[in-house]
Amino acid sequence: LRLSYLRSGGHDPAVLDQLLHLQLEATVLENGTAGLGRGRRLGTVAPQPAPEAPPAVPAEPPGTGTNALDVALLAVEMENWRLEDELLALKVRRERRADAGSRAAQRHTEELAQLQAEVGMLRWQAEQSRPWLHPPVLPPSVAPPLLP
Repeated sequence: LRLSYLRSGGHDPAVLDQLLHLQLEATVLENGTAGLGRGRRLGTVAPQPAPEAPPAVPAEPPGTGTNALDVALLAVEMENWRLEDELLALKVRRERRADAGSRAAQRHTEELAQLQAEVGMLRWQAEQSRPWLHPPVLPPSVAPPLLP
């Protein structure tokens, strides 16, 4: 959703933040790890209580801070996603500016061609409306004709 929003021209930080928040919630649900608090801004990730049933073989002894590490990892992931979104938004804006510049250049070229065609038409009309002048008549020659 986030990429589609950015590619279609969206750049509202509030919407991007909400999409990032939803993506983080989905990641948390998929992984079954610590959940999110109900905050709307980045950095509001709050640890949730662990599930009631402990895993069959704990990865680390209790009290070593794995929950805090999961939250920190999710916070880093969120920041990474936010930065990726920002980069993509910048690329989209740059492409739009380049497209706008090329469209302006194309429009300028078309206008120039149209003006040149109009100038050609006006020249042709001017030549057609010019009165026909007869070739200049020279006075009779006073010198005798040259022999071959």
